[in-house]
Amino acid sequence: MMTGKYYLDSCIWRDYIENRSDRFRPLGDWAFALIKKIIQESCSIIYSNLVEEELLSAFDENQIIKILSIVPDELLIKVEVKEEQLKEAIKTGKRLNLPVKDALHAIMARDNHAILISRDKHFYELSEQMTIKKPEDLI
Repeated sequence: MMTGKYYLDSCIWRDYIENRSDRFRPLGDWAFALIKKIIQESCSIIYSNLVEEELLSAFDENQIIKILSIVPDELLIKVEVKEEQLKEAIKTGKRLNLPVKDALHAIMARDNHAILISRDKHFYELSEQMTIKKPEDLI
């Protein structure tokens, strides 16, 4: 049984939307199965304006609204990046040699008491400080 909140990194949303796969694994199916499971168990999905910004590189605003609408309003929580979080992300990025946006996603998840869902290898630098999972770890 799942509990709590989940912060889906942009790559997970893209796996779902584009039904992506790598050579052997159905990444889109796993992303969809996780989103479905989170909804069925009445857990929350957190997303930020940073996720929206990253999705805008591949989709327009209407597509993003449609994508997020798979999650019932009461389970979808939008959070805004705060200035202190951005400053911390810059420092963390430099210290751990991570992209600032990746550090910021991790900080957003942590500050909102959410499990970060990603398959980006950069996040494993932070796994001692927070819970980071791949969709297939939870379905």
